[in-house]
Amino acid sequence: MPQIVQLPYIFASQLFWLAVVFGFIFFVIGRGMLPKIQSTVELREKQIADDLERAARIAQEAKQASAAKTEAKVHAAVDRLNAKVENAEARIRDAVAAARAEIEVVSADATRDMVARLTDIKIDAKEATGAVKAELNV
Repeated sequence: MPQIVQLPYIFASQLFWLAVVFGFIFFVIGRGMLPKIQSTVELREKQIADDLERAARIAQEAKQASAAKTEAKVHAAVDRLNAKVENAEARIRDAVAAARAEIEVVSADATRDMVARLTDIKIDAKEATGAVKAELNV
């Protein structure tokens, strides 16, 4: 076979061209393009890390703002409820005072009426009112 006989003559030149092609590939891709690709990847990773950090900071600020807003709303609601409670307590105190005054008036009239019917003695309104107040305050 003539191809096998020619092998020792062309083997050295094929090895030479193989080394030239791989050397060219190594220097063009390995030394020229790869550093650019690596710097682009590193820049992108840094950009992503910065974006994530900024997003986390924005989320934290939004959370704090929301908490402050909610706290302000809760305080406003508590203040409104406290005002309503104080108003209701004042109305209750006024109602109790009015009822007590009415009870004193009715009791004084009833006392005067009972004493007049039982003993035929007429009692002064001030005297009856003073006696009822004294009994109610005990």
